[in-house]
Amino acid sequence: MSTGIQDTNKTAFFGHPIGLRTLFFTEMWERMSYYGMRGLLVLYMTIGVAGNPGMDWSNTEANAIYGIYAGMVYFLAVPGGWIADNILGYQKAVLIGAIIITLGHFTLAIPLQQTFILGLVFVAIGTGLLKPNISSIVGQLYSYNDQRRDSGFTIF
Repeated sequence: MSTGIQDTNKTAFFGHPIGLRTLFFTEMWERMSYYGMRGLLVLYMTIGVAGNPGMDWSNTEANAIYGIYAGMVYFLAVPGGWIADNILGYQKAVLIGAIIITLGHFTLAIPLQQTFILGLVFVAIGTGLLKPNISSIVGQLYSYNDQRRDSGFTIF
């Protein structure tokens, strides 16, 4: 097992390495982004009344786009993990993924159909880079036999 960063960590977050705090909050905001989108996405795509935001698409179109978006989020974790393992490294992949997710949410705020789809693609790509790799960083905070490792993943 890698012992790269656990030796330099100070214990300060519920008896765990201080880096766990940053990873916890990063993961929390990413999950709020994803589940917040899940809760509102189809509603936003199907409602379109004069003066109110929305795409005014049919339920069939909205559900198809939602399914493609959700599938992309989970599928892109595979190439996102490969990119981190072979090209970027875990920390850069998480940082770039977070930036792409943020860019996606700003793009979603532009009330055009083209930017809406582009924003969903950005959020899915960013999540594909961030989600699989942030867990790997948590694992690197601890040595393999560290008793705190399991509880660290529970906090995370």
